Amino acid sequence: MVGLDGFDRAVSELALFAAVVILLGGIDDVLMDLVWWRVRRREPNCMDVPVAPCLPLAVFVPAWDEQAVIGAMLRATLARYDHPDYRVFVGCYPNDPGTLAAVAAVAADDARVRRVVVPHDGPTTKADCLNGLWRALVADDRAQGRTTAAIVLHDAEDVVDPAELRVFDDHLRDAALVQLPVVPLIDAKRRLVSGHYADEFAESHRRDLTVRSALAAAVPLAGVGCAIRRDALEQLAGGSGMPFEPHSLTEDYEFGLRVAALGLPARFVRWRETAGGRLIATRAFFPDTIDTAVRQKARWVAGIALSGWDRTGWGARVHGAEYWMRMRDRRGLLAVAALLAAYLALVGWGVSSLLHAITGSEAVAVGPGLRVLLMLNTGLLCWRLGARAAHTSAEHGWREGCWSLPRAVVANYIAMLAARRALWRYVTTLFGAAPRWDKTAHRFPEQLPEAT
Repeated sequence: MVGLDGFDRAVSELALFAAVVILLGGIDDVLMDLVWWRVRRREPNCMDVPVAPCLPLAVFVPAWDEQAVIGAMLRATLARYDHPDYRVFVGCYPNDPGTLAAVAAVAADDARVRRVVVPHDGPTTKADCLNGLWRALVADDRAQGRTTAAIVLHDAEDVVDPAELRVFDDHLRDAALVQLPVVPLIDAKRRLVSGHYADEFAESHRRDLTVRSALAAAVPLAGVGCAIRRDALEQLAGGSGMPFEPHSLTEDYEFGLRVAALGLPARFVRWRETAGGRLIATRAFFPDTIDTAVRQKARWVAGIALSGWDRTGWGARVHGAEYWMRMRDRRGLLAVAALLAAYLALVGWGVSSLLHAITGSEAVAVGPGLRVLLMLNTGLLCWRLGARAAHTSAEHGWREGCWSLPRAVVANYIAMLAARRALWRYVTTLFGAAPRWDKTAHRFPEQLPEAT
């Protein structure tokens, strides 16, 4: 049948496209695994490091519609930090009375908390709020006759690590930017969605950022659990009062690339409080429903793979590792297209087999080239799932490592929906739509992770 032959050819072309792209992505991931295996080192602990004089630090917390969590987060932060010299600046909007009141209540009890009200209604972008915090810090330092050495970034739902400021003290003396790991908390009631963040961050913050740092490539910030030295902020601000790109949807990612363009050193640091003890990291609940996860990841895709690409390009220097890492950052949309093609091809093969059975015609055999590609991809898929399970197990235990296998399907589904939303958002900005803080509702844990 002519029509069925055409359908078979279309399915084969879809499968070939998917197989080639997935093969290239699989080889890329294996190379990352091999480099990580080569550069990984024993994670030092705070006991290995001599005590140095503490730097004056400022913690920035941008907040829009965070009245449900900001009070608990600030009180927990003040109680947990082990550092004698820091202030917490919280950015609020005049049309967000709930957040304003919650922050004011904490500030009234502790002088280390500064409530900063940006001069316009929100939401704008997180970067715009951070710029308001930067200007408030500069004015506060001037009024007090002091100089803050660096700022630390956190979100309103973060559980800070008691030792993180001491780690920043040590590394900011010879690095302009320091990123600590982020460890998502897993909600046992919604393990499939909340847990897929744990799988992805275990891989990226145990393998990917370790490799980037070792290869002297730019270290993109995660937006939380990171510190930026004052001189880097001043260089990027250039007197404008805006060190953060106000129109960016992923100002944290871009900031790391902009710091690298200045030639300033950056570092990803995995330390433990004691030998074999707790990893010094930021912990937080991430979205735990499909809808909220899609909204958050759409912002990441739009900011990194689309609009952010327009601003950051491939870097100002010729650096093979830098090109490789930026290519990995931006391959998301192509990978999603390949996944979609693969799923459509699977469905197409099923429909084709059924139609051939009904018509009594002979099904078209898979060609030898495509068969080889499918065999290679099967092997690479097993490798990838095994590697991800190993990283998740190392960070969250072997049970979560086993859960990472079914969560891979959930992650693919969310990625495809997020890519569609990201494309739509990007197109609207091309036609003049202003970027907006498309945040999701946050939650703060009722029982905090152990601090010792």
